[in-house]
Amino acid sequence: MIRHFVTDRGRFGLTPDALVERAALAARSGAAVIQVRERDLADRALLDLVRRIVDAVRETDARVLVNDRPDVALASGAAGVHLRGDSPPASRVRAIVPPGFLIGRSVHSLDEIDAAVADGGCDYLVFGTVFPSGGKPEGHPVAGIDALARACARSPLPGIAIGGMTPAREAEVARAGAAGLAAVGWFM
Repeated sequence: MIRHFVTDRGRFGLTPDALVERAALAARSGAAVIQVRERDLADRALLDLVRRIVDAVRETDARVLVNDRPDVALASGAAGVHLRGDSPPASRVRAIVPPGFLIGRSVHSLDEIDAAVADGGCDYLVFGTVFPSGGKPEGHPVAGIDALARACARSPLPGIAIGGMTPAREAEVARAGAAGLAAVGWFM
């Protein structure tokens, strides 16, 4: 099961230094992916943070991805980019990045899965919100485990579940067909 750590220093009141430490700890604890999702940072600050995280996890197997910023990912030496559901098509990003650059996309419905697969540029898809999550406001739509199973069955790409992930839910998510899970709070 792939463990995918998504950063959110603002939600947890972390300094950049503390976030770099958390990313390194997550990587040493088995996170295969560190997704830097720091939307509030200016370009230079984001680039500097991603470079520091890339350096901090260099001696591990973890790959660093940058949320929605292929330019920052390329400039920092990150392994790839994670695209939001409303980002440009992955095939457009694929056309400007080197071979082996990892591209993922967030999806929330079967139609979005179909569109991402038809586009052809993604390596994996993150589906959710599967369970209620502290990172989403009360009333935010929750897909549930059955929807995750349908999503995983629909896509030939590896599916990563997000939303309310805990160690206790790992086996249930795997039974639904997910290749992994993405979490913010679990790693924080």
